[in-house]
Amino acid sequence: MSAPLEPEVGALLEEAQRAFRKEFGSEPTLAVSAPGRVNLIGEHTDYNDGLVLPMALELVTVLVGVPRLDGLISLVTTSEYADEPRRVEFPLPTADQPLEPGMPRWANYVKGVIQHYPASPLPGFSAVVTSSVPLGGGLSSSASLEVATYTFLQQLCPDSVAAVMRAQVCQQAEHSFAGVPCGIMDQLISLFGQKGHALLIDCRSLETCPVPLSDPGVAVLITNSNVRHSLGSSEYPIRRRQCESAAKALGKKSLREVDMKDLEARKELLTKEEFRRARHVVGEIQRTSEAAAALSTSNYKTFGRLMVESHNSLRDDYEVSCPELDQLVTLALSVSGVYGSRMTGGGFGGCTVTLLEADAATRVMKHIQDQYKGTATFYLSKAADGAKVQPL
Repeated sequence: MSAPLEPEVGALLEEAQRAFRKEFGSEPTLAVSAPGRVNLIGEHTDYNDGLVLPMALELVTVLVGVPRLDGLISLVTTSEYADEPRRVEFPLPTADQPLEPGMPRWANYVKGVIQHYPASPLPGFSAVVTSSVPLGGGLSSSASLEVATYTFLQQLCPDSVAAVMRAQVCQQAEHSFAGVPCGIMDQLISLFGQKGHALLIDCRSLETCPVPLSDPGVAVLITNSNVRHSLGSSEYPIRRRQCESAAKALGKKSLREVDMKDLEARKELLTKEEFRRARHVVGEIQRTSEAAAALSTSNYKTFGRLMVESHNSLRDDYEVSCPELDQLVTLALSVSGVYGSRMTGGGFGGCTVTLLEADAATRVMKHIQDQYKGTATFYLSKAADGAKVQPL
C-alpha cells in the first residue's frame, strides 16, 4: 500500500492547458507553479512573531494564461472543490474602482493579489488555475494560489520589490480579500521553499534558514482527516485576539518577547484562558527552536518527541485540535518506526503530520486506514522547491 500519487507538475500543466484551450480557444503562453506546505512544528506562533518550521510540498497550484489588451481579467478554475461559478471576469482595478471581494470565494485570493500588486501597469489576462493542494486541509491551498498569482503577475509586469515584500503582498491579499488574519509563514514557504530542506522562519525578523531534510531513510507523512469543523473559521481570530490581549497585559509587543519563567511569574495578570493560550505559544516557540537544532543533526527521536509535545499543547492549552486529529496522532504513534506526530495547520480538522522511518509508511497508513473512524487520505511528500516559472 502506498499514498495516492498526486499529479506531478507536468500532469497539472497538461490539465490546465487543456482547460485553457477549451475555455479560450487558444494556447497559453505563460505558466507558473507554487507549492502548498506542511508545517512540521511551530503552530499558531507566526502571528505572535514566533518561529515556524514548514516545508514546501510536491503538491502545487498551477496557473497558465496569456495577456490581453482589453483591460479585462478572465479566470477559470478546474478545482472540483471551488464554489460556483468556476469562471469569473472583471476589469483591471483603477484608483477610482478598486477590486473588492465577492463571489465566487476562490477568486478573492487572485483578486487580492492583483489589487495589492506593487508594479504597474498590469495588462489584462486570461488564465486557468488548477491545483493538487487539497482545499481546507491545512496545507495552505490559499497561499499556494496567492503565490502562484503573484508569480504569474511578475511575468506580465516585473516587480522590483524586496523578495520578502512579495510574501507580505500575498498575506495582505488574504487579510483584506479572504478576511483571514493569517501570519506570514504560508506565503514565505510557498515562495522560498528549498528542495531537500525545511525552512526555519523567524516571523519577527522574517529571516529564513534552511534546515536539511533529505535523509532517504526518513519520510514525512501527511494524513488528511477529511473533516472540517465549522468552529475553525470563527475560532482562529479569537485565538489571535487572546494572544494579543495576553501580550498587552504583560506589557509586551508580542508573545515572542515573553519567556516561560516570566509568564509563570506574572500569570495573575491574565485570565485563565489567556494564560493557557500564551503558555502554548511561548512553549511552542521554544520547541520549534529545539526542533530545528535536532533536525539539523538528524536527531529524529528528539524531533519526534517535540512534535508530540506540540500536539498535546495544541489540544490542551490552545484547544484547536478535535477528536479526529487526536485519534490520527494516537494511531500513528502506536506503530513502530514513528518518531512523532501532531496536528498541523489551524486546527478543528484538516491534517496531521508524521515523521517516520521511510519503510514504516506502509504500516502506518494501513493501521490508520483500518482503525480510523473516518476516511483518511494520505500524502507522502519530500521537501520541495518554492514558486517557479514553468516552461510550456
